[in-house]
Amino acid sequence: SRRLCRSTMSAQEQQQAQPPLPAAASEAAELDAANRYEAVVPHWFYCKVTDSRERWIPFSTQDSERLEEAHGSGRDKEDLVVPTSGGRYDVHLKKRQRVAVYWEEEVSEVRRCTWFYKGDKDNKYIPYSETFSKELEEAYMTAVTLDEWKKKLESPSREIIILHNPKLMVHYHPVATSDDWGSTPTEQGRPRTVKRGVENIAAEIPSGEPLQIDHLVFVVHGIGPACDIRFRSIIQCVNDFRNVSLSMLQAHFKKAQEQQQIGRVEFLPVNWHSSLHSTGVDVDLERITLPSINRLRHFINDTILDVFFYNSSTYCQTIVDTVASEMNRLYQLFLQRNPLFKGGVSIAGHSLGSLILFDLLTNQKAAPEEDEHSEEGSRTTSSNRGIEEVKEILKKLELSEYCDVFEKEKMDRQALFLCTEKNLKEMGIPLGPRMKILHYISSKTEMQCRAEPGSPLQHDPDSTDDGRNCQYRDVGLGQVSANYPQLNYKPTIFFAFGSPIGMFLTVRGVKRINPNYSLPTCKGFFNIFHPFDPVAYRIEPMIVPDLEFEPMLLPHHKGRKRMHLGKVKGSPSPPALCSCCSPQPDTDPSCLSELKEGLTRMSVDLKNNLLGSLRVAWQSFTRAPLPAVEAASTDAEAEAEAGVEKQPDTKPEETPTAVKEEASLVNVGRLNGGNRIDYVLQEKPIESFNEYLFALQGHLCYWESEDTVLLVLKEIYQTQGITLDQPLPGSQ
Repeated sequence: SRRLCRSTMSAQEQQQAQPPLPAAASEAAELDAANRYEAVVPHWFYCKVTDSRERWIPFSTQDSERLEEAHGSGRDKEDLVVPTSGGRYDVHLKKRQRVAVYWEEEVSEVRRCTWFYKGDKDNKYIPYSETFSKELEEAYMTAVTLDEWKKKLESPSREIIILHNPKLMVHYHPVATSDDWGSTPTEQGRPRTVKRGVENIAAEIPSGEPLQIDHLVFVVHGIGPACDIRFRSIIQCVNDFRNVSLSMLQAHFKKAQEQQQIGRVEFLPVNWHSSLHSTGVDVDLERITLPSINRLRHFINDTILDVFFYNSSTYCQTIVDTVASEMNRLYQLFLQRNPLFKGGVSIAGHSLGSLILFDLLTNQKAAPEEDEHSEEGSRTTSSNRGIEEVKEILKKLELSEYCDVFEKEKMDRQALFLCTEKNLKEMGIPLGPRMKILHYISSKTEMQCRAEPGSPLQHDPDSTDDGRNCQYRDVGLGQVSANYPQLNYKPTIFFAFGSPIGMFLTVRGVKRINPNYSLPTCKGFFNIFHPFDPVAYRIEPMIVPDLEFEPMLLPHHKGRKRMHLGKVKGSPSPPALCSCCSPQPDTDPSCLSELKEGLTRMSVDLKNNLLGSLRVAWQSFTRAPLPAVEAASTDAEAEAEAGVEKQPDTKPEETPTAVKEEASLVNVGRLNGGNRIDYVLQEKPIESFNEYLFALQGHLCYWESEDTVLLVLKEIYQTQGITLDQPLPGSQ
């Protein structure tokens, strides 16, 4: 503990140390505080270290009160553990440590804070240690009670704190070693402001999260260890996604919250990159990597090669095992910590992570009694008919002696077409019959496959791939085959952000997806993408290849209309322009202000530091919200554009309701329960000027996208019969 020396300052020292103040104001402050001491209200903080820089962050009001209650009970001398941050972190009160529950993270120091001083670098207030704060509080109490101010307090480290009055306290930090004669405070360097109590430092303290958790969502990242343009981890990005969800709940589900119908949705990150690159593959890559353009090569090894790893027979198994086992582990741990949880579980994947989840979901095994495609009676009849069809196929191939084996395994026609050589070998089928069966499967034409209602994924007839599912892509084409683990739960909805699923299926030889196909254990599937995302591909054209239609346009979370800046290829154009979104003198001021704000942020950031601020400038673009536009047909778009060119001063009519409903009524099969699958975000005003400049940002924008988060919340709570307070324009 520190030793604190008190000595009365000389008149000369007071004149040097104290800034000139009006005598009347100083005396009034002293008289007001005299004999009116009130104990300081503590608030709990934790220390976050980023790039060797310490940053003290306050706990929420809810968590701080819970920690203070545990501290006041006297049990902090025990190894008492207090859950904080919605149960994602535990605070070990005795050790003063904050420990992550669901993922690996550096342990953070925890401090019960009452006194603060302003730091030198970023002007953020830093809390004193608990011991020194206690000594400061004792000195303050003495000064208030006895009305003895202008005290100089010196610590063993020669740091000097001067208490002028309750509103003016200064800390002098020594800049060099002093001699034995000491030195005056003005010789100790620039003074620091000292504050007592968290209410005096203008800290942003969140109120806390709802205790009730209605739904759990696991979020899987894509390639590389960084998930956004600021090179943050999946943990930090999911934290942002969760924070946005809390604000969206307050804005759009206020009635349900007031009636205590809902609490919140918990989002937990799933990290597979570290496990993959801990296998020793990085050492092997290092040996063969050329020394030139070192940073670029290491970036490629750490990010882009993840795509190739996933298509490797060795590392694909590592990745799917890691993702499945991690989600199962998190699920069991979550249930242990939340024994009263009765909600559902959904999963979300970004970029390559969505493909990993799609492959996992297509290979989940649903119990026959839980098949959702038909009723129980017709399901049983269909199953029996499928087994009889297999017997007919075996007879045609002169393999009738194996009918009992296939019947014992309950092998119907669909299951037969999903068989690999490994599966047939495990069933005890000899090599010769195996080759006959595999040749029969691979020789089927596309028309025969299309006529088969049970086939989920239909392949190009020129392809020799015998599989109908991502799990069985090894036979014929010799692609990767993995043993996909089973999840311990059945996901309610699968959300894909910026997903290349459509492209990968096409490359694998899948030409179209049968409309009757749905994921075995998951009812919902949403493919969400930014119009400029270079990695994202659509899914619906693979189900309905003969019909051209636009993806569903996500409505703006505030329901505003976007200013039309021209048609962007690959994204739906706005409908006939109304006065509020037409670039005329009477344009909605909110639309123009968003564009102006985005341009202003960009110019300021680039002016301050052209290169160093580029990331910050791009980040500022994501903060410029964009109003909503309803989906419209191609004819309506052409008419709208023509109307603007020919009659710039006229006010076009709104798009008819029938046209708006046409896009949402397209039959896109059972993959999302008969509902639309592809959803496109609206580009920001500044992004519309150059789609190539914002392509990278388009792939990394989902974590802080209010429109994306709102769609996720809307679909999750719809499964519980809870809707938005007010329907958004253009929403399905």
